[in-house]
Amino acid sequence: MRRCRDTLPDVLGHDNREVAAVFAGGALGATARALLDTVAAPDAGHWPWPTFVVNIVGAFLLGYFTTRLLERLPVTSYRRPLLGTGLCGGLTTFSTMQVETLRMLDHGAYGLAAGYTAASVALGLLAVYLATALVRRVRVRS
Repeated sequence: MRRCRDTLPDVLGHDNREVAAVFAGGALGATARALLDTVAAPDAGHWPWPTFVVNIVGAFLLGYFTTRLLERLPVTSYRRPLLGTGLCGGLTTFSTMQVETLRMLDHGAYGLAAGYTAASVALGLLAVYLATALVRRVRVRS
């Protein structure tokens, strides 16, 4: 009897279950981002809170998942693609951040654009740092 994996074509030399994990995580992340954007659609002359929030939360989650999966849990083939590449990749949207920054510049909101870009990068890096420190602070059970 053939397994399902044997009947699926190999996608660019990758394990199809790994590709499925990325797809599933990406679908969850993108759905969460789209729901937030629908509830709180940003205006070009104002701070784009939905994108800002998902990017900072996504950076925190990426730092948390990456550190936890690499340093605290047994290595598996599917957790990192599901949570890191898929969920965090689908949740965060730095391309939208760039478009929103360009819209701000088009509307003459130069200070807002500079502040938004600087805050997004700085707080994203801080979020990764804090998540990593949080995972490393928790004692490992023996």
